[in-house]
Amino acid sequence: MAPQRDELFKQVEEVLVDALGVDEEDISEEATLTGDLGAESIDFLDIVFRLEKKFSIKIPRGELFPDDIVNNPDYVENGRFTEAGMTQLKQAMPHADFEGFDENPDVSRMPELFTVRTLINYIEGKLQAA
Repeated sequence: MAPQRDELFKQVEEVLVDALGVDEEDISEEATLTGDLGAESIDFLDIVFRLEKKFSIKIPRGELFPDDIVNNPDYVENGRFTEAGMTQLKQAMPHADFEGFDENPDVSRMPELFTVRTLINYIEGKLQAA
């Protein structure tokens, strides 16, 4: 049986405290990994490793944090996601909340999609699928 959402939050919180050296009170479901919690690109690898270990799951490269979409000229034009790019991004990240992102699909805003809630949603989906 998959853990309840509040239990998932506590476990993800532990991972982020260990990986990023942040305080528990800095972590909320709305907190962005880079903007609010100070994660850098190298931290994403550590977060993935720690999540895999904590939840006994396998996270394929690019599944939680897709990066191939940003570098594809079919999906990005003039620093913004195209309609096809947004479709691809939403398919790649069904665990993310795109509210407000559609109005301004600037590539520079992509880190805003990586929130604590995104991690919890992803883990919840992986555990339910197992």
